[in-house]
Amino acid sequence: IENDITAEFSEEAVQQAEKACVKFDEDRMDLRKSTVFTIDGRNARDFDDAVSIERLKNGNLKLGVHIADVSEYVTEGSPLDNDAYNRGTSVYLPDRVIPMLPEKLSNDICSLKPGEDRLTLSVFMEINARGDIVSNSIVKSVINSCERLVYDDINKLLCEHDELLENRYSRILPDLLLMESLAETLRKKRFERGSIDFDFPETEILTDENGFPVEIGFMERGISNKMIEEFMLAANETVAEYAYWSEIPCVYRVHEPPTQEKINSFQKFLAPFSLAIKGKIDENNPVKPKAFEQILEKVKDNPCEKIVARTMLRSLMKAEYRDENLGHFGLAAKFYCHFTSPIRRYPDLVVHRSIKNLLDGKEPLSAQTVKAAAKQSTDKENGAELCERSVDDLLKAAYMNRYVGCEFDSVVSGVTRHGVYAETYFGVEGMIKVENITDDYYIYDEVNQQLTGERTGRIFKIGDTINITVVQSDILTRKIDFILTEQLNKLLLSKFDEKHQQRQRRKKRK
Repeated sequence: IENDITAEFSEEAVQQAEKACVKFDEDRMDLRKSTVFTIDGRNARDFDDAVSIERLKNGNLKLGVHIADVSEYVTEGSPLDNDAYNRGTSVYLPDRVIPMLPEKLSNDICSLKPGEDRLTLSVFMEINARGDIVSNSIVKSVINSCERLVYDDINKLLCEHDELLENRYSRILPDLLLMESLAETLRKKRFERGSIDFDFPETEILTDENGFPVEIGFMERGISNKMIEEFMLAANETVAEYAYWSEIPCVYRVHEPPTQEKINSFQKFLAPFSLAIKGKIDENNPVKPKAFEQILEKVKDNPCEKIVARTMLRSLMKAEYRDENLGHFGLAAKFYCHFTSPIRRYPDLVVHRSIKNLLDGKEPLSAQTVKAAAKQSTDKENGAELCERSVDDLLKAAYMNRYVGCEFDSVVSGVTRHGVYAETYFGVEGMIKVENITDDYYIYDEVNQQLTGERTGRIFKIGDTINITVVQSDILTRKIDFILTEQLNKLLLSKFDEKHQQRQRRKKRK
């Protein structure tokens, strides 16, 4: 409600979805006999991307990325389109998904289910040994996925060479091995050009059937997750460049370079860690993405790695959707758009329409339509992110309620004049209020972002490891309070001593 997110679809949209069925004209490339498959999470229900690969006679690899052709069912100005436009994106919460499209489309007709004919837009990329895309083509197609693969299984197959999985997937094992090699080549080339690697674990909250949090940890991303990510990035860049040089209206995914003010602020943050963005940075010498990647390389496997990466992310500009191509700073890409998830993102759907109109020789989308879609998509994405963050905070507070009085090892994740923020090893952050650090009077050093004891000289700074005890977890405010365990014990002892003295005084009076 806070973020204007609607769970119910209009009756007209639901009726339109129910009438949808798979049918196609002869102008589509028939790929139903090709080896095409999906790789997704175990609990995924909407499969909007599939992949294929083959070795060409010249030694190059031909990568196919096949994306659900949602635009075939969600036509411009229809009830389904109006609902999708108003939502802008699917919202993924730990205990539920609020989809952009009715389930009849998102989980059925548009979903690339194994053994079912499905309409797609396919991007074929010929890639040489250096990772260069030497040629490409985009076609309307129809596929029939031969397998619904799961990340965990493929990670186990590729990393541990699990014999049972190798036998089970013997038919496509050669393709998976080719993909693994190609993904590594693409990834290496991307980082060579300066792409920033924000591959740090994301918090995952598991809930029971009632939506109550039962476990919190970090989501593991294995080799197959990264493999699919590389292929989707390559497809998105290819489509964006194709649209740009074709001079058709298109929604681009834009990430502008950080402002000088943001760079200066991040430099101040880095100073206490003896880190800095190298080189002179001004209007004539703009910062390069590689400079940020070098910082991440230096803090890799350090206790403060996640905190530095998170702060770096906040110091960069926020990516958004625009109707003009301004490049993507974080990926060090000249051209970029979102094309690969039209089931769950409205801008991808608009890009599909633009491309299909060009392929079919139809009139392009109006510039006004594309501009409005870009702004709406950015606004709705922001609302979805706020909602997801708030629900995560709510569930973390509910989860930590059961651990009031328990001790945890943690890392200092932030320091302000009001106190110290600490994050547990499983990703829950709470605050130690400065008035509850009772062994001294602490002075806040804004330059070095630390609290220093006036008498003891004790310092609290980002990256320090400390032992905390949970003292309060408020579901309504979504706030969690910690206290230093060492000081809690002293506090309990002092309270015990005070009660003991009171008992002694009562005895004497008697």
